[in-house]
Amino acid sequence: MTNAPAIALKNVHLTLGEGAGRVHILKGIDLDIEKGTSVGLVGPSGSGKSTLLMVMAGLERADDGSVNVAGSELGPLSEDQLARFRGRNVGIIFQSFHLVPNMTALENVTVPLELAGDPAAYEKAAAELEAVGLGHRMHHYPAQMSGGEQQRVAVARALVVEPEILIADEPTGNLDDSTGTQIVDLMFSAQRDRNTTLVLVTHDPSLAERCDRMIRVRSGEIEEAQSAKSGMEEVSA
Repeated sequence: MTNAPAIALKNVHLTLGEGAGRVHILKGIDLDIEKGTSVGLVGPSGSGKSTLLMVMAGLERADDGSVNVAGSELGPLSEDQLARFRGRNVGIIFQSFHLVPNMTALENVTVPLELAGDPAAYEKAAAELEAVGLGHRMHHYPAQMSGGEQQRVAVARALVVEPEILIADEPTGNLDDSTGTQIVDLMFSAQRDRNTTLVLVTHDPSLAERCDRMIRVRSGEIEEAQSAKSGMEEVSA
């Protein structure tokens, strides 16, 4: 018997907006992502790839279809239940870092642990910052750090709860090439060493090609998926 996928989407539809401005963003998405693998979502702007990522994270609710992540069906969950689910199972890295400006690096990384009531929050956060090379910056505020350092803090915050799923939306979009490469190396090392499932949205083909699987999204549908090992495979939309 095979293990259940880390993420399983079945006939997922999502429409955003009101009245004449309503737009059908996701159109019958079917997708399974295996545990411990890395997946890159690519496609033109407006194709729905970031919205698809947010559905996987439980930050957007599908109108129809099934969204199962880390063994939990997200549709029936309340907003509070979804927040608790994300806190335990999903680490999220955004393009614009999303750090709390009046908190130090250490305090930012402790946030998800404190929300979960972890009594060792500060010790775990300090260890995670050491792991991403920021042991010397723990007590600095975001405005005192470079963009690359801020994104390292964001990576540490995403990883500190040991999530099953790591989600990244254009994680290198605000960084120069050299710094972006360092952040990417951190994410892939964490994915490999912790057997985490990594799903990322990127416009960078070289980043997508580092993933085990590359999925192309166009007009709210999955167009195709490319495996680094087995070439091109068709995926139903």
